[in-house]
Amino acid sequence: MRILLWHVHGSWTDSFVRGPHEYLLPVLPDGGPWGLGRAGRNWPESVREVDLSRLAADSIDAVVLQRPEELAEVARALGRQPGTELPAVYLEHNTPKGDVPFTLHPLADQHAIPVVHVTHFNALFWDTGSTPTVVIEHGVPDPGHLYTGELPELAVVVNEPVRRGRVTGTDLLARFAAAAPLQVFGMGGDDLPRYTGLPASHLTVRGDLATDALHRELARCRVYVHPLRWTSLGLALLEAMHLGMPVVALATTEAARAVPPEAGAISTDVGELVRQAGLLIQEPDEARERGRAARQAALERYSLGPFLGAWDTLLDEIASRQFRKSRVLIPAHERKLQ
Repeated sequence: MRILLWHVHGSWTDSFVRGPHEYLLPVLPDGGPWGLGRAGRNWPESVREVDLSRLAADSIDAVVLQRPEELAEVARALGRQPGTELPAVYLEHNTPKGDVPFTLHPLADQHAIPVVHVTHFNALFWDTGSTPTVVIEHGVPDPGHLYTGELPELAVVVNEPVRRGRVTGTDLLARFAAAAPLQVFGMGGDDLPRYTGLPASHLTVRGDLATDALHRELARCRVYVHPLRWTSLGLALLEAMHLGMPVVALATTEAARAVPPEAGAISTDVGELVRQAGLLIQEPDEARERGRAARQAALERYSLGPFLGAWDTLLDEIASRQFRKSRVLIPAHERKLQ
């Protein structure tokens, strides 16, 4: 299939474009949220940058929508209405905002376009009304068991930690720094020393590294810390688990399901998490053993193969319009249980 999608979430797209299809990413001279294209990423040749204004309307087999505004943009550019004239799905990356138990999804109560949630938590908390929904959990390309844990430090990956503040648990970093020095990776962290009040001896801002470099540097740190309060499910957490890192995580949103206790520590008690982080820093053998458990759990639930297989099933269904026969889409591997 020839699939149109915008480069919105780089880490998720990195997994999605490793399937058997041709992936068309709109590109603009100035880039930006509507024209990033490949953005220099090392993706397969099947990922092509396209000028949306010059794209033939009948050259697209399906579109993966990720923002409400894309509905109108696709209809304007291609002259085909997503869902009725062009097979489409809406991929929801995020947790709901606002009055959470009652947050109505932008595509609620329509039947032409199914909503795909990336976690069961999101599917539970978004109100999509009568819209067909399905959960396709994340799948991560396996970077390999790279963990060394040679540095008695804590690693954190978070984008824009100062702007997002309590959402990403940035206010908790100073508490974790009492257990060991922090290395913080991700975009927009330059103001972290001022925000946290931590000296250079307790906080190193590493910035936004290329994926391979990020994996190497993460794997040198003894423990991965996931302090985010309200996020869908950080792909960096899953990548750290694939690397064989022990993880210390807030038991919030989907992390409560993704991280088994034997993989490190998971709790809503921050004091307990800080204590566990300190123990793993002091016990490298224990950290290594918990990292093995983290990697095993990640390989079992968040491998690339099942992720791509579930997407192929869904794409086949929307292309044949079979999804219209049911309010709820059930992945093929679950149908066997019905």
